[in-house]
Amino acid sequence: MNDLPRHIAIIMDGNGRWAKKHALGRVAGHRKGAEAVRETVRACREIGIKYLTMFAFSSENWSRPAKEVNALMRLLSQYLQTEIEEIRSNGIRLNIIGDWKSLRSDVKPLLEEAMRKTSANEDMIWTLALSYGGRDEIVQAVRRIAEDAVRGAISPHNIDHALFQNYLYTHDLPDPDLLIRTSGEYRLSNFLLWQTAYTEFYFTDVLWPDFSKEDLMAAIEEYQRRERRFGLTPEQIARRKGG
Repeated sequence: MNDLPRHIAIIMDGNGRWAKKHALGRVAGHRKGAEAVRETVRACREIGIKYLTMFAFSSENWSRPAKEVNALMRLLSQYLQTEIEEIRSNGIRLNIIGDWKSLRSDVKPLLEEAMRKTSANEDMIWTLALSYGGRDEIVQAVRRIAEDAVRGAISPHNIDHALFQNYLYTHDLPDPDLLIRTSGEYRLSNFLLWQTAYTEFYFTDVLWPDFSKEDLMAAIEEYQRRERRFGLTPEQIARRKGG
């Protein structure tokens, strides 16, 4: 349990393929996927992960069939209503990133209530990316920086990585140490494009509804075997550790 990643991000992929594999409708795959969310959140809290970020609904997902989108919103509502007390009692704070204000009017109050009820919790910060797109996030940040520069709040000469990060949705979160993607795909799919510059990636063929605590631990063990150098040489890293 040494050298745990401080922040794990997960692209939860494969609900539809899981449903097809079991001769079920796509909604059944999303429902099973919600169970994997529950177990993963519990497992991360149990082993001491401080930050967990999950890609729940992308800005591109709005183009899916209306029936599927509505089913996803219903599942989100049901999850919030049934799980919020466990989340609160376990010291987990719910955080939302993305253009979540564009979600259905019956979902937004539940999200706001869940965030309010858990706002004092600090043991684990669980972030859901809803109606989220990495490129949109960067464009929004650039727009806000430009607006502040025009009104004289900041000088263009003072724009650096740290300032830019303050304009992102994730301004109060550390960058992910480990990103897990399920279902055998090898791409970021517009998720945390800025934040994953030095993140360790772990890809697994396991479909998200089948993702278990054992799969989570396998990803963490692989992470622990890697040497994170952040552009330094192995010799520089060794000197840092020795000093």
